[in-house]
Amino acid sequence: MSAALSRGLCRALSRHTAPSSLLLGGHHRAGLSPWFAPVMTLKTSAPLRAEPKKKKKVDPRREHMLKERMRKKLKKMEKVAPEFIPLDDLITPTKCLDETRERSAPRLSFGESEGRALLLKEWCRYKQEQHMAEVQAVELALEAQREALEELKLESEELYQAALKPDPLLFPFTHEGPAYTPPKSKYEAPDGKYNDITKVYTQ
Repeated sequence: MSAALSRGLCRALSRHTAPSSLLLGGHHRAGLSPWFAPVMTLKTSAPLRAEPKKKKKVDPRREHMLKERMRKKLKKMEKVAPEFIPLDDLITPTKCLDETRERSAPRLSFGESEGRALLLKEWCRYKQEQHMAEVQAVELALEAQREALEELKLESEELYQAALKPDPLLFPFTHEGPAYTPPKSKYEAPDGKYNDITKVYTQ
């Protein structure tokens, strides 16, 4: 590729030997060499032989007909009422409205159903015993508290009244009512990562 390029350059430069001999003061040997051609004889830009496109003559009657046709189409589109955008979130799918669609219960064997019934009875018995134990523990605690308060009342009335007051340190909980504050205008609520599948409708 480089050899062919150098050969083509040598041929192009050899054509301009006559002006180079004049500029070099008549040195015939220097003028015959293709490497001593003057810079002014080299062309770096391609010749431009293009001509501007001829403008087509537009028939005024045809242009008027096109404008009239477009005006009629626009007038017809204005008469048609705009279509409303459907709200997919409020439309229940038809397959969910079918009342015949019911999931059939799995058929269990006799041994499996009896085992489940016995397990359910045992679980109910266990929860009942747990509930009765909790109720009995609460009743014993309340009875012990009542007896202790009666003994304290016999000893000192002041200590008895102090014992009836609620202890704020037992449950350190403070609560304030709702405060009315204006919303922040520059606050942007953070949105989590989600895939936007919103359908875009064009009128």
